[in-house]
Amino acid sequence: MRLAVIDCGTNTFNLLIVEFDSQKKYYKVFNSRIAVKLGQGSINKGFINEDSYKRGLSAMIDLNNEIAKHNVSKILAFATSAIRDATNGKQFVWEVKKHTGIDIEIIDGEREAELIYLGNKEAVPLSDSISLIMDIGGGSNEFILANNKGVLWKQSFPVGAARMLAKFCPSDPITETEIKKINSYMKKQLTPLFEAVKEFCPMELIGSSGAFDSIVDIISGELKGESANDTKTCYEINLENYFHISKVIKKSTLEERKEIKGLVAMRLDMIVISCLMVDFILNSFNIQKMRVSSYSLKEGALIDYIIQAGKIK
Repeated sequence: MRLAVIDCGTNTFNLLIVEFDSQKKYYKVFNSRIAVKLGQGSINKGFINEDSYKRGLSAMIDLNNEIAKHNVSKILAFATSAIRDATNGKQFVWEVKKHTGIDIEIIDGEREAELIYLGNKEAVPLSDSISLIMDIGGGSNEFILANNKGVLWKQSFPVGAARMLAKFCPSDPITETEIKKINSYMKKQLTPLFEAVKEFCPMELIGSSGAFDSIVDIISGELKGESANDTKTCYEINLENYFHISKVIKKSTLEERKEIKGLVAMRLDMIVISCLMVDFILNSFNIQKMRVSSYSLKEGALIDYIIQAGKIK
């Protein structure tokens, strides 16, 4: 049996296809992503604009064509912040169904955080000590406090990189005044997280795929750190290396970022905001350890499907 999982995010639409063997184990057959930027131009206005809508629909048609090549038995598709918050989000889901036959489930922030936890737990060895899992999306950021026994606290916040970029329109390069303004806004928005961290005292930050994958790639490209590969799902991040590349990114112009080794084109505009967010979390909570998970929502959805289907207990 082959299963396809689609994550219709605010910035990218991600596709994962896996195959189950006779022992009910799975392995990856195909993985891809399309930079859709669904929230571009209207993310803080409550709708998906015409150009973004067309890009999203075209991406879903392309992904459906790709799925057709792989003899897939079942498709799971999920929509997050940009679609759930848009007045025409349900219309978009209906039109995708009309053109592809794919049913997209619009999930709320709590469900999104739950699936992100399941994906990260599959990728990163957790212990009794508490970790803070952070997923930087385009429309929302999810924070989960958890250990190997389960989730202790979770919440989704509407402070995703695309949303913040549109709200603050920072200079190129960003200024110290703008950084302070964004940090002040983050502190206010994340008040429940501050309260939860005070209660649970996490020992590390686990970065969930996306922008964190870019951090791994940039450290590898610029500082000769460990490079990402398809067989590894968890990466230890040297914080001295992280803060070095974060400083470089925050001081860079868009043209200079194009020269940064390991930074892919689709993240050129949002990596500055992403680094600001990671800096803010590490510094606010005095976290001294960071790991990166290459798994996130789509892998979590796969694990959830397996659990619900009774393939594992």
